[in-house]
Amino acid sequence: MIFFKMPKMNIGKRSLALPIVQGGMGVGISLSNLASAVAAEGGMGVIAANGIGMIEPDYYTDGQAANIRALRSEIRRARSKSSGLIGINIMVAAKDFQQLLDVSIEEKVDALFMGAGLPIKDIPVAKIRAANVLVVPIVSSARAAELIYKYWEKNYHDIPDAVVVEGPLAGGHLGFKAEKLQDADQALEVLVPQVVAALEQFEKKFDRKIPVIAAGGIYSGEDILRFLHLGAQGVQMATRFVATEECDADIRFKEAYVACNAEDIVIIKSPVGLPGRAIRNHFLDNAAAGIRNVKRCAWRCLEQCDIQHADYCISAALDNARQGLLDQGFAFCGANAHRINEIVTVPALFNSLKHEYEAALVKNWVTLKDEYMKAIETGLAGLRRDYLQTRKNLCRLGAEYGKAWERKINSIIEEYQKTRSLSDMLKNEYESAFEKLNQLKERFPEKLAELQAIFRQFQADLILAPTI
Repeated sequence: MIFFKMPKMNIGKRSLALPIVQGGMGVGISLSNLASAVAAEGGMGVIAANGIGMIEPDYYTDGQAANIRALRSEIRRARSKSSGLIGINIMVAAKDFQQLLDVSIEEKVDALFMGAGLPIKDIPVAKIRAANVLVVPIVSSARAAELIYKYWEKNYHDIPDAVVVEGPLAGGHLGFKAEKLQDADQALEVLVPQVVAALEQFEKKFDRKIPVIAAGGIYSGEDILRFLHLGAQGVQMATRFVATEECDADIRFKEAYVACNAEDIVIIKSPVGLPGRAIRNHFLDNAAAGIRNVKRCAWRCLEQCDIQHADYCISAALDNARQGLLDQGFAFCGANAHRINEIVTVPALFNSLKHEYEAALVKNWVTLKDEYMKAIETGLAGLRRDYLQTRKNLCRLGAEYGKAWERKINSIIEEYQKTRSLSDMLKNEYESAFEKLNQLKERFPEKLAELQAIFRQFQADLILAPTI
């Protein structure tokens, strides 16, 4: 039983029970069978449109018509198997991009994942919105995401509903130069927060949430939790879904994943001029040695493919691998393909991812608890240290205060004694003066009579004195 579930992921008005998008894998690796199985489990199942017509018998007669027919058929088949969300992955660089886009809109798929180029020019936004279809570009940098959103804002007065940011550990064709694949600043852990930050301005302007979906190297439930913590609202996974019973590829294709080791996973230069990650085999060794293996080309499905000078047809090689003919083709894969050791069902894979996510979440909580307790212990130790130091300071201040108070008391006592002496002296002087006053009082009548006699004699003398 799962107690701690993964969060839901909302994209526009749609909601995924699990924040997991199954990556679109061509040619013919993720079709209706895999996509519907993923959708039934609560994720987003994705059908890859590129080269899808190679599953039709007349592809080499009319490749474009076969692509359109096969895509429509696979969408309807997926719908018949599941009521969950179904998306379509379309390469912008594909020659029939517009036609495949039209089919997807007509069939009202849930979401359009558009990569291998920037989905900016000639996008039928009004038709897409009328059909209630979500738009999700696939980018490899914040700069590319911002460029797409600014173009849409200016020219369509709208913006895409979400973004897949694909890092250098992805499988298939990569959106990085070969020499940049190991650069630390290109790591998905760096790219996701950058894309989240770049889209904040558009979230504010259009008052809507733009989910960022992390892709490339996502393998376990622990990875899912880690990228959700980095700001992503969901993840896109492809490699893990290859080794499932429901995957539309031949069993020999799946077994190549189970059998490969880390050193078997190599970076190749694709005939379309891009680096790609694949499982090394005899076919790729021959191509690296310059041995050409070009038998025929149905039609120029990619503008940048130069079949006249290519060592092989990339679509034909991938289709052969899909059919299990790995001596005539090769398997694209993600950097973690070597970690796969068995083929399981899609429900079993989802159950494993849920348990891995829960275990990682609990582990994180335990780690946080330990860090919290350590912080508390450190804090308490610091408080005790501060308390002892404060107590020491108070004792020192108390001693100094005691000495000062003692000096003050002595000074007061001294002043008091001086004042007491002065008071005693004044008291004595007062008593002496009072005694003299009493003596004068007693003698005053005699003196008064004497003075009166003298005064009368003086008056008489004045009268008898000769006039001058």
